[in-house]
Amino acid sequence: MAMDAQAFPPEVVVDEEPRYLRRQKPVEIKRRKFGKKAWKIYFRVAFWAVAGAATAWLLYGVASFLFASPQMALIHRQQVIISGTENVSSAAVLDLFGPDRGRSVLLIPLEERRRQLESMPWIQRATVRRVLPNLIQVEIVERTPVAFLRQGSDLAMIDADGMILDRPVEGDFNFPVVTGINAQLSREDRGQRMEMFVNFLREIDRAHPGASGQVSEVDLSDAHDVRATIAGLPGTAASPANDGAALESSRDSDPIVVHFGDKEFQSKYQTLTENIAQWRAVAGRIESVDLRFNREAVVNPGPTIPVHATKPAPKPAAKTAVPLTAKPLPKLAAKHSVKPASKHAAKHKPA
Repeated sequence: MAMDAQAFPPEVVVDEEPRYLRRQKPVEIKRRKFGKKAWKIYFRVAFWAVAGAATAWLLYGVASFLFASPQMALIHRQQVIISGTENVSSAAVLDLFGPDRGRSVLLIPLEERRRQLESMPWIQRATVRRVLPNLIQVEIVERTPVAFLRQGSDLAMIDADGMILDRPVEGDFNFPVVTGINAQLSREDRGQRMEMFVNFLREIDRAHPGASGQVSEVDLSDAHDVRATIAGLPGTAASPANDGAALESSRDSDPIVVHFGDKEFQSKYQTLTENIAQWRAVAGRIESVDLRFNREAVVNPGPTIPVHATKPAPKPAAKTAVPLTAKPLPKLAAKHSVKPASKHAAKHKPA
C-alpha cells in the first residue's frame, strides 16, 4: 500500500531525508603564501638570475679587453718580430701588416698573412704566430739561389725549384750563370731544368772535387742538354801548332763549350778530363766538345790565336782530318770524332 508523503508532517520528512542529499557547508582552508618550499624556489631563481647577469658582465668585460683594449692592439711596427731574413726586406714584411695596425692581435688573420708572405719570391716558407698580449712573431725561411740567371741584359738569380729571384743589393755570391730560362716558361718546366742543372754540378764534383767552380756558364735552352762553358781544364800535352809555354798556358785555360746531355754527368766529365790533353795535342785550340753520343766525343777545334813574343808566331798547323763515326751537331764544322780505345783513353786515326 503506497504511502502518501503528504500524510506526514514536514519535520518528519526532513529528518528522514538521507544525509548525503544535504548541502554541506564549505570548510575554509587557510594557506601560507611564503612557505618553506616556496622560499627555496624563489632563492634558486634569484641566484641564477644574479649569476647569469654577473657572467654576462664578466664576458663583456673580457671581450672588451681582448678585442678592444689598447693593451692587446698592434700599434707599433716594433711589435712585429721578424727572424730568418737575410735577402728579404724587413720593410716589405712589415707592410703586409699595415692593415692590422690598431687591431687586436686576436683579430689578425694569421693564415692569410702567411700566404701573402709565401707569395713573395724570396720566401720559401713562413710561420706567423701570436705572442700575447700584443706581439706578432714571423719566422721566415728564405730560398737558396744556386745560379745567376741572365735574361737579355738583366741578371737575376734562380733557385733549385726554378723560382726567379731579384738580385739583392748586397750579398757575395759565387755561382755559374744560367741562360735559356725565362719567366715565360712554366714553373714546372723551369724546375725540371734547374733540377738537371743541380744534378750536373753535384755529379761533376763527385768526379773531381771543385769541378763546379770551373763552370762559368750553363745554357739550359735545350731541356735535354746541359751545355756548359768550362775553363781551366787540364791539358798539358805539347801542341803541334805551338810549343811555346805562353801559348800552352793560354790554351789550357781557354774556356770550351761541352755538351753533356741530360744524364751520366760524372762519367762524361771523367772522360773529358782524361782525354782533353790528347784532343788538344791533335786539334790545338778546342772550341767545343759534344759528349752526348755513346762512348765517343765530337771535338770542334777553334781558331789558333798567335802569341805576341819577340820571335814571330808560327803558322797554325793544319787541322787533323779524322773520319766522323757519329753525326756531328749541325752548326759545328771541321769536327773530330774521337772514340776512346779503352774506357776513357782517346784514339785518333789519321786521315
